[in-house]
Amino acid sequence: MHIDLRYGKGTFGLELDPAWEVTVIRKPEMPLLADPVAAVRAALARPVGARPLAEEARGAKSACILVCDITRPVPNGLFLPLLVRQLLDAGIPAAGITILVATGLHRPNEGAELDELVGDPWVMRTVRVANHFARNDADHVDLGATSRGTPVKLDRRFVEADVRIATGLVEPHFMAGYSGGRKVIAPGVAHKDTITTFHSARFMADPRAANCVLEGNPLHEEQLEIMRKLGHALALNTVIDEHRRLSFVNYGEVVQSHLLAVDFIRRYAVVPIGRRFATVVTSAAGYPLDKTYYQTVKGMVAPIDILAPGGDLLIVSECAEGMGSPEYVEAQRRLLGLGPEGFMADIGAKRYAGIDEWQTQMQLKPMRSGAVHLYSEGLNAGSWSLTGVHRMDSVPDAIRASVRRSGDARIAVIPEGPYVVPEYRPGA
Repeated sequence: MHIDLRYGKGTFGLELDPAWEVTVIRKPEMPLLADPVAAVRAALARPVGARPLAEEARGAKSACILVCDITRPVPNGLFLPLLVRQLLDAGIPAAGITILVATGLHRPNEGAELDELVGDPWVMRTVRVANHFARNDADHVDLGATSRGTPVKLDRRFVEADVRIATGLVEPHFMAGYSGGRKVIAPGVAHKDTITTFHSARFMADPRAANCVLEGNPLHEEQLEIMRKLGHALALNTVIDEHRRLSFVNYGEVVQSHLLAVDFIRRYAVVPIGRRFATVVTSAAGYPLDKTYYQTVKGMVAPIDILAPGGDLLIVSECAEGMGSPEYVEAQRRLLGLGPEGFMADIGAKRYAGIDEWQTQMQLKPMRSGAVHLYSEGLNAGSWSLTGVHRMDSVPDAIRASVRRSGDARIAVIPEGPYVVPEYRPGA
């Protein structure tokens, strides 16, 4: 059997032994929107819990549109021209419109990468496009604190705009339940103090801070409280299929519209599976998500519910940009130096998390479930020593070794990686 796993800008071809009993886990076939442009226009005209965009923008002098950074395959080139055109037609001057890249604490997107991200040359020429910098104190407005004590500081370009729109992709997220909507605002354009508070160990260790979980998820609850402090904001939410074609789009009040998009994607992204496997093969979803090892952790966490205790989790990820931020590299060094328990003790008492150390904390979940094995062509020798996982030079050989160890020839393969979340349900 031949299966293509998402890997870099292409695929990783995997030849599987006919003797293995293979379960391929994919989303059910998703409906496609025949005319995506018309679907976006219809969404803007028929909003959820808000007025049509043309009415929201009438009489306004400024607008700020948030877009996800380069790590998300959002179809910005489809909807940004329509959003900008409607804002201009409503009377907002081009100089009053800002597209703000919601980087959170990730690096900025610049040059050709920014062109790729925006996806439309006319938009780049017509309005201001800028990156959010979470460490620039003066760029943020202090809105107080949440009931849990999280300081709420958001980018003033968004807070002070007359029309505020978050755009993005709604998909499973291994901490916040689902991406998109409120998450594009916080952590997307939040100050480092905001991000490092609700990404601290006490939030991350909560069992409800998990894929496809909103109810009782402390990160989601913080985001909702931040939205209440912010006040009226809008969202344009998209959902794509395995081949990154548009399956769903809506627009409206940020919380209400996002929840409807979640209701849609949940029917496809959460896949019930009736057994656990000693061998699970997956990917980090390919480009742009698998550009770094930092993002690869999402692919490790997504399938652990169907991994048999002590089993082997095999993941392919190009990691063309290496490990990730210097802060993340330092967190990985601390993990390897202190060990899992020492690392958790080190971060457990902090009010503010060290930048990006939450990803190291999340990596402990699959490491406690079984043995993690990685195939990557983008990591150098020094980086491999920091991953904390086993290196694979041959994925088929690693599968054979796993089957020999377990004595079980039944394996699971998840070609799309963390965009699909298998859920163990006995009898499914």
